[in-house]
Order: sequence, then C-alpha cells, then structure tokens
Amino acid sequence: MTGIELSRDDTERVVEAIKQYFSDELDRDIGGFEAEFLIDFFARQIGPHFYNRGLADAYALFSEKADELGYLVQELEKPPA
Repeated sequence: MTGIELSRDDTERVVEAIKQYFSDELDRDIGGFEAEFLIDFFARQIGPHFYNRGLADAYALFSEKADELGYLVQELEKPPA
C-alpha cells in the first residue's frame, strides 16, 4: 500500500462501501478483491494529497496557537523599575 495500512475492520467497511457504491450508482457488481485493489490505487494516487493537506492544516493551527502563546507571554512582562 502507501505505508499506511487500514485495520482489517476498516478495510472490510471500505470494501463493503465500494461494493455498495458500484451496485447503487453504477449498476455493477464488484468483488471484494477488486474493491481492495481500488483502495490501494486511490491510496497511492490521492493519499499523499490528503496527507499533505493534513500537514498543512496542522501547521497552520500550530502557527496560530504559537502566535497566541507569544501574545500571552508578552502580557506577562513586567515594566522596568
């Protein structure tokens, strides 16, 4: 896969969701083996995009909180005597 593995339970849930989607939306049946290949394909193709987006969001939040912390520390400063 891509270095990130789904648990067996998560894989089974996603496989069932893919099979249901193919049945409902595309009027086609797909087996579990094929659905697992789709999971691997999408994980390789779009997984890095979502991973990088998650990192960017985490960095933005961290930066925001670090700025807030900086302001709080400045408020603790005492005037010189």
